Amino acid sequence: MELYLVIAIFVGSLLALAFALIMAKRVLSFDEGTDRMKKISASIRAGANAYLKRQYTIVAIFFAVMFVILGVMAIFGLLTPFVPFAFITGGFFSGLSGFIGMKIATAANARTANACRTGLNKGLRVAFSAGSVMGFTVVGLGLLDISIWFTLLKFVFNQDAAEITSAMLTFGMGASSMALFARVGGGIFTKAADVGADLVGKVEAGIPEDDPRNPAVIADNVGDNVGDVAGMGADLYESYVGSVISCSALGVAAFNSQGMGFQAMAIPMIMAALGILCSIIGTFFVRTGEKTEQKLLLKALSRGTNLSAILIAIAAFPLIWFILGAENWKLYFAVIAGLIAGVLIGKATEYFTSDTYKPTKNLAAKSETGSATIIIGGLGLGMLSTAIPIIIVGIAVLVSFFVSGGTIEAPQMGLYGIALAAVGMLSTLGITLATDAYGPVADNAGGIAEMSGLEPEVRERTDALDSLGNTTAATGKGFAIGSAALTALALIASYIDKIKGMVDGIDYMSFSVMNPKVLIGLFIGACLPFVFAALTMDAVGRAAQSVVIEVRRQFKSIKGLMQGKADPDYAKCVDMCSRSSLKEMILPTVIAIAVPVVVGLVLSYYGVVGMLAGATASGFLMAIFMSNSGGAWDNAKKYIEAGNHGGKGSDQHKAAVVGDTVGDPFKDTSGPSINILIKLLSMVSIVFAALVVFVSQYIPF
Repeated sequence: MELYLVIAIFVGSLLALAFALIMAKRVLSFDEGTDRMKKISASIRAGANAYLKRQYTIVAIFFAVMFVILGVMAIFGLLTPFVPFAFITGGFFSGLSGFIGMKIATAANARTANACRTGLNKGLRVAFSAGSVMGFTVVGLGLLDISIWFTLLKFVFNQDAAEITSAMLTFGMGASSMALFARVGGGIFTKAADVGADLVGKVEAGIPEDDPRNPAVIADNVGDNVGDVAGMGADLYESYVGSVISCSALGVAAFNSQGMGFQAMAIPMIMAALGILCSIIGTFFVRTGEKTEQKLLLKALSRGTNLSAILIAIAAFPLIWFILGAENWKLYFAVIAGLIAGVLIGKATEYFTSDTYKPTKNLAAKSETGSATIIIGGLGLGMLSTAIPIIIVGIAVLVSFFVSGGTIEAPQMGLYGIALAAVGMLSTLGITLATDAYGPVADNAGGIAEMSGLEPEVRERTDALDSLGNTTAATGKGFAIGSAALTALALIASYIDKIKGMVDGIDYMSFSVMNPKVLIGLFIGACLPFVFAALTMDAVGRAAQSVVIEVRRQFKSIKGLMQGKADPDYAKCVDMCSRSSLKEMILPTVIAIAVPVVVGLVLSYYGVVGMLAGATASGFLMAIFMSNSGGAWDNAKKYIEAGNHGGKGSDQHKAAVVGDTVGDPFKDTSGPSINILIKLLSMVSIVFAALVVFVSQYIPF
């Protein structure tokens, strides 16, 4: 039975990668359009490739240093010898996911614009197919990484279930580290370029968005790919892998005493494989007509994601029944709780960020009284939007814990149920990520349409797809943040389980907030997302300042630029964004890795648990707030550009552009990076747990 389960996981990964390859070939079969479109697309592609090459060079140095540190710990018996290599593979596959997604996105942008010359549905199909490559590459490589390590540890090195999950948690740390570099670096790049292009081009010079006279316009389009595609791919890869591995680890803890540790460990992996099949089926139901109404476009994408969720809900019951036995059938409701929570968080995010609904329409109306009121309104909207997701996650945790048979005195089964809820939420990530990743492709397509001087109806269609992309991107971020909260809870439980195995007399009730070490850790953890957000926001501000100055300089110094008689120096802005983002991404990532180790060495494992709890609670709220505020500001601007409240070029539009400029680093840099932060803190804590326990013996308090 064990061998058959491993084969099923491996087949699921190959199925996802094969489907991604088919979708990639489908995208490449479409025509890129005119010579001008091809030239612009090639410039974007070259800029994105150059940035990623420089980023991966810097990240490789970090991974080499961490490999040595983990290797030394393994030599002294604090880790198994598999850990350093698992760390490297996690980072490699995470980076590879983003790289492949970026390659197909930069190949699809001109093809999407050209397809929109024929019709809206064709444009949607090209962009969505490109998004599908991203989605299924992430889940395919994630399961492939898991299945390879599972096979090696189980059948080659003959490790038991506990040792397998301990080693596999480490490649989750590698994936999270790579994801944080990719999200922070890419986020700083894309928002520095976006802010520079909007503030000088749209507000000061009064030229349209994506106007070829704007020196930052190519950098802006490059940023969409390195931040919203490569960064997002690495981000959701680690979310996916982290949820599966943490669930497997808790399954071993809950079922080992019953002799079913292996089966419980395999459940989330098999569920992920089934989710791939359900997601593939769902992609065939994404299609739309020629009307550009966002409600209809949202319905087209929701049709595919909802069908996939229904199919995995049906498939999960027999999976649990036959592998874990009829006596554990109630675990099925934990999966359902996660699925429903994911859908509801997506709907709540859609409500607060889509210009189809009142919150964003009311936010757009605040532009009538200037920039200050629209910024105040966006901050208030984002804060208010945190209430519904926190209630949804709270209910999901409560339901999944108690239906799984967890109790306060013996919580192992309940914690496994919470982890299963996270896996259920992410089981259809293939299609969920496809609906998210298509957005940057549509955004680039709109830029290419504008710069190539295509027919007005083409830009109207790409704008409709782009506006929908803003909503699906916000929904995807809400979905990722919700799953991060559940996964972080599971990882905290995994950390406590690891400590229990090394320290006598420790149980789950040992970590009361009345313990001053736990309380201090709680405050430190609650503060971390604020410090992290401040660092990334400041980084965007500094990088954007240099771009603004450069764009202003070119407008003044290049004769004939504003008249369209001379070309701007696009490469200069791309290079400035690259250098700034690569420099600024280092400090936030190093802090995320160093703080859990320092807290553990000073406050022992008690302080670490408090820190993880504080960071999870405040990080979840901060991430939702920032992502939703940014998404609402962006769509309020799009709503005005559609002809409402004065339309393009009006004072109201300029106010909305300022709001969107503030929201850009909210939604595309700091907000989505925080959900990686809270998981990376847990992963690092688990990997360095043995060191913390060893040192804690000598802490005098």
